[in-house]
Amino acid sequence: MSPVISFSRHLFGRSRFLYWALKSVPIRRLEDSRAAVRMGNYSSLHFCGIPSGKGPHTVGCTDLMSDHTIQGSFLRVFYPCVDSDEYEEALWIPRKEYYRGLADTLKLNRTLTDYIFSCFFGSVKCPAKLNAPFKPGEKYPLIIFSHGLGAFRTLYSAICIGLASQGFVVAAVEHRDESASATFYLRESSPTDPCEDVCDPLEEVWIYNKAPKPGADEFPLRFEQVQKRADECIKALDLMLDINAGKPVTNALPSNFDWLPLKDSMDVQRVAAAGHSFGAATAIKALGRDSRFKCGVALDAWMFSLRDEIFSVIHQPVLFVNSEKFQWVDNVMIMKKMDSSSVERKMITIKGSVHQSFPDFTFLTGYLVGKIFKLKGEIDPYVGMEIIIHVTLAFFQRHLDLQRDFNQWDHLIDGEGEFIMPGTNLALPPAQTEGPK
Repeated sequence: MSPVISFSRHLFGRSRFLYWALKSVPIRRLEDSRAAVRMGNYSSLHFCGIPSGKGPHTVGCTDLMSDHTIQGSFLRVFYPCVDSDEYEEALWIPRKEYYRGLADTLKLNRTLTDYIFSCFFGSVKCPAKLNAPFKPGEKYPLIIFSHGLGAFRTLYSAICIGLASQGFVVAAVEHRDESASATFYLRESSPTDPCEDVCDPLEEVWIYNKAPKPGADEFPLRFEQVQKRADECIKALDLMLDINAGKPVTNALPSNFDWLPLKDSMDVQRVAAAGHSFGAATAIKALGRDSRFKCGVALDAWMFSLRDEIFSVIHQPVLFVNSEKFQWVDNVMIMKKMDSSSVERKMITIKGSVHQSFPDFTFLTGYLVGKIFKLKGEIDPYVGMEIIIHVTLAFFQRHLDLQRDFNQWDHLIDGEGEFIMPGTNLALPPAQTEGPK
């Protein structure tokens, strides 16, 4: 299930109680996120906020709509940036239309949804400096990241920022296959449309989440969507490689970001795909479609949309990072169809984690609300996020051939540590009791 849909069902199903609870547990930004818990420091925390990256690089972000039509790519790019106080942190949820998308998807009142999100999340920022200058000087590996069902490009900022701070360029795709809660493109205004003074030649067209009809088979919709999502990931890769080659960038969004310093700054031989939930299935699909992706990381994958034939054409290493509370036997058994004796396929489970331990909502509510609405598991969310980022970095070093110190976390890949286990916590059929090797 989508992290956002799951979150929102809990959130709005008890909206009166949530209003009281959130009023009693104020949301505070993490002003000094470098004080957040590091691996080995598991003390209970009492503040909320999307954590900053722990790597040596300051992180910037910028939005790119490569073509104003629906055929273009829509990305938020996270990258190592020049450290400067001139640039403000980016809004976490940049437009109110995303709130409305959540409301429509869940058949909820837009006014109520808009009010709750505006009050409690409207001013939240992520610790990445909007449009700050790119930091050249080295070649950064590239990650294409795919969001979950009902999410959009900014809701995994903690993961993207954590990786960018360690010297990666991360392109977070916003999917336009009607699986995002909301997204938009631009079309030419009709000459008959009324307007005052000077008309804008382009107008926004918003696309909202498409749910299967009641009683209908869900698989055809999700199968079609995962094809389009993989196409969008590959298109995003093409776009980023064009930028690396120094080709001119056309951005349909107003932006003063300078793309020229990205020329020859990405390592085109070190490219990976990653995603969460439906986005994890998307990343796997993209691996099977494009060998330029050298490896993949699937975060709490929802495997429903994948047919068996895709698994035989995937030859890259894959790491599955699962939560303890979301997975079920049939879903894990589909993951295990990717077991291989010739290429590394690994699975670990984070103890005490839930499906919402991966997107950013887990950092933005207090303990009581987070537990009631299943946004937090038993594990401290900052500890869980550091495990997610560290095991991802270790896997990337191993399979992108990086000369870094990320191998200090190799033990996590093997499921060794206080808060992780190898394979799954589920009781699988006898022949499938071990996790991928």
